Amino acid sequence: MKRFASWRIAAGAVVLACLTGFLGLLVPSYLRNREFQDFLDRTVSSEGAHQMSPGALQASVADGAGRIGLPVAPDQVRVRRTADDLRIEVRYAVRVEIPLYTVDLHFRPAAMSRRK
Repeated sequence: MKRFASWRIAAGAVVLACLTGFLGLLVPSYLRNREFQDFLDRTVSSEGAHQMSPGALQASVADGAGRIGLPVAPDQVRVRRTADDLRIEVRYAVRVEIPLYTVDLHFRPAAMSRRK
């Protein structure tokens, strides 16, 4: 069995540390998106949502996103309603600043509910 040079082990540790750091910077955005998805599911399931106007729903969803810390404006919220269905779609991006690199993570959560 060959012995690995200590510099190779150190280089591997540095690469692993960098990947862990990148993961630590990206994961919070995905967790907030999951929380927002749960909020959308609760919103479309509530009976009051079927009574609200599309503009009021857009404002309510944008406000809920703001409470979670997401950059969502009312014009990024799309509300589609039929006689029995309510569908809310949101498109937004979160900018993550990584040293020497900036990435925009694009999310598109959606929720649908049928009136019972």
